[in-house]
Amino acid sequence: SYEYSDFNNVEFDSYMIPTNEISIDGFRLLDVDNRIVLPMNSQIRILVTAADVIHSWTIPALGVKVDGTPGRLNQTNFFINRPGLFYGQCSEICGANHSFMPIVIESVPVNYFIKWISNNVNSSLDDWK
Repeated sequence: SYEYSDFNNVEFDSYMIPTNEISIDGFRLLDVDNRIVLPMNSQIRILVTAADVIHSWTIPALGVKVDGTPGRLNQTNFFINRPGLFYGQCSEICGANHSFMPIVIESVPVNYFIKWISNNVNSSLDDWK
C-alpha cells in the first residue's frame, strides 16, 4: 500500500499482475497494476513500515533498500535524475508470498507528476501525456 501524505492523502494498493493477464511487453512477476509515480529531479523521502512481518522495500537500480518493521517507522531518501521505470521487490524472506511483492516506480517530469497527482490516482499516465 502507498500513501502520498503531502498530496491530500492519495492512497492506493499495488498488486502484481497475474501471468495470464500480463501484456506481451510486460515483465512476469515484476509488473504491477498501480505504479508508484514520482517526479524526477526532486529529492524523494519515503517512510516505510509493515503491518505483519519484516519486509524490505528494494529498488536496486536506484540503490534503495529499506526495511519495513512492524511497529517501527523507517525512512530513506533518494534522487531520480532521469525518467523511466524502475523495478524492485521485497528482498526479505517475509513469508509464503514473498516472491509476489513487486515494486514499480515510474519517474516522470515534475509537470506530469503534478497533473497525475491532481487527477485520479488510478488514471493512466498515457491519458494526459
